[in-house]
Amino acid sequence: MSNDNTMTFHGRVGTKVELREGTVPWVLFRVASTPSYFDQATRTWRDLETIWISVKAWRNLAQNVADSLEVGDPIVVIGKMRTEKWTTQDGEPRESTVLEATLIGHDLTWGVTKLQRVDRQPPAAVREDTGAALAALEGEPAEAPAA
Repeated sequence: MSNDNTMTFHGRVGTKVELREGTVPWVLFRVASTPSYFDQATRTWRDLETIWISVKAWRNLAQNVADSLEVGDPIVVIGKMRTEKWTTQDGEPRESTVLEATLIGHDLTWGVTKLQRVDRQPPAAVREDTGAALAALEGEPAEAPAA
């Protein structure tokens, strides 16, 4: 989409990152960034107002984020801004703006990180469905799943 802007945000993890399981694993957490500037008159650094942003990640990224990030970690997030809308149990409409992440990593200005690759196997049902789909694409008859 021509108006689908990508945003880069850096700050510190402000809330605990918890993996949520559903049809697709996901995480939602908050990141805080406090811009600062050097005040020439007082020769000191001054903080501006802290900016808080909600970050959401899906699938493997969500699992890796949950295993890698802790409150206070400096991070960089790249993603797209999205507005999520829902209705409360009381029938009240709500909405929230989130940064839907496509990339999240530690900000190496503040420390070092060692990448540890993981081999995440999809659930058996997904592997079976994928196998049947591949067989259908290749023109082979797929076996019916066991009942």
